Amino acid sequence: MLNLHRAEFIRSAVKMDDCPHDGLPQIVFAGKSNVGKSSVINRLLNRKNFARVGGQPGKTVHINFFMIDERAYFVDLPGYGYAKVSKAEKQRWGELIEEYFADAGITMGFQIVDIRHKPTAEDKVMTDWFLGTGVPFTVIANKLDKIKKSEREASLRLIRQTLMLPEEVAVVPFSAEKGDGRDEVLEKILTQVGE
Repeated sequence: MLNLHRAEFIRSAVKMDDCPHDGLPQIVFAGKSNVGKSSVINRLLNRKNFARVGGQPGKTVHINFFMIDERAYFVDLPGYGYAKVSKAEKQRWGELIEEYFADAGITMGFQIVDIRHKPTAEDKVMTDWFLGTGVPFTVIANKLDKIKKSEREASLRLIRQTLMLPEEVAVVPFSAEKGDGRDEVLEKILTQVGE
């Protein structure tokens, strides 16, 4: 069983040379700047402030690597789509992420979207990158606690249609706040990393 209590921050990579190349599984988390990526990682690990939660969207400008139980990495990609970032910075992120996707040997991916909103064009680009790798990936529809139960099905359907997800890609309703969806996501991670 993967011991989630044994989690440590390893490094922030600004370029591909900084990324670990030790063959351990890399579980990647991607999402827009304000979608609650760090909160999702914190909830999965049941740690309060493990992955920094930025008060300001767009804080994660590097690829952050967290070692889990010395058996796998959680990889926190820079958030995308934050308007107040310079063009040059956006381009730098884009190139870094593109290079990472081409080269990193990703084991599986999680794309985090906000269940309350229709995914954006940038979300769609990220989905296409994941699909292009051929690795298993799942969409986490975060902020479930912010919508009514009656809205859930329609929201999930809209996410699936907008991102044009193939049937095998699951959309997991998730609440970083309350923990809904945590077990389902962990199960997917364990099938890749092994018990």
